[in-house]
Amino acid sequence: MNKEFFVALDLLEKEKRIPKEYMIEKIELALLAAIKKEYGSSALMRVVIDPVKEDVKVYTQREVVEEVTNPQCQISLEEAKAISKRNTIGKMVETEVKTKNLRRLSAGAAKSVIIQAIREGERKAMQDEYESKREEIITATVSRVDSTTGNVVLETGTSHAVLLKGEQIPGETFVPGQKIKVFVIEVNKESRGPLVTLSRSHQGLVRRMFELEIPEIQDGTVLIKGVAREAGSRTKISVMSRDADVDAVGACIGNGGMRISTIVNELRGEKIDIVNYSEDPEEYVAAALSPAEVISVEMTGERSCKVIVDEDQLSLAIGKEGQNARLAARLTGMKIDIKSE
Repeated sequence: MNKEFFVALDLLEKEKRIPKEYMIEKIELALLAAIKKEYGSSALMRVVIDPVKEDVKVYTQREVVEEVTNPQCQISLEEAKAISKRNTIGKMVETEVKTKNLRRLSAGAAKSVIIQAIREGERKAMQDEYESKREEIITATVSRVDSTTGNVVLETGTSHAVLLKGEQIPGETFVPGQKIKVFVIEVNKESRGPLVTLSRSHQGLVRRMFELEIPEIQDGTVLIKGVAREAGSRTKISVMSRDADVDAVGACIGNGGMRISTIVNELRGEKIDIVNYSEDPEEYVAAALSPAEVISVEMTGERSCKVIVDEDQLSLAIGKEGQNARLAARLTGMKIDIKSE
């Protein structure tokens, strides 16, 4: 354990973001485990790692007793007095162990623990990094596409992560080197399993893209009240303005549709309906069924309503395979029964 050892700890902290204190703690445990292979499991040991002095010392500890029954952790008073006249019954006598004297087997055991500690430290550092980005969007580069599973390996800048097939937008394809935006759903705190769950189909991706692309949402003038999404097909998002002079829907669309087109392009052409939120449930349901025109909405329960539309608007209100009505129901939290006039 020389100067190079502490240089290595500094490099681990700098390059792999593994705190030096974490590694010192793990190495102390590794050395203790290695030495106990030499001296027996009942031996009392102490390890002192001093990064300031760049020094590592290992000690065996033995209690001073009148009659020795376990030489591994006990020493007679006579032997203790030979070491120091100050030693008395009950005191602990420490003897330094030179780490270079450890057998290769024990040293190998310590090495394996240290390697494992580095792996765990790397994972924890990445966990902390991803945790700070949880429920946020990150830009990643496609590294490899698994032709068998359809999963995509991404380079996120700090590590590699997998975008599962089930978290992709249906029908989209990827090529190595392509940059994509992904939503960080959750971070796995366990030692096994995927480190992070990424998604492009989660509704949070759409919400965060609006928050990043629309200045009025960033400054709090326009609020997102709800999002309902069927990835790859259609999304409905409701917004409201806190300023009477600002049109919430218009702000999200932008001049000539410039703002919304940026989001649609990233989502591979997914249709997005932006509707005005209302505290009045009848108005909110009518708006949510856009682009269909609604004649009337009648509340039939606390969370249910009946909607009347013209005959020629019925199929539009329901949507292909019921999608428009389904998304409107999820957006408003209402059970919607649609009838023609």
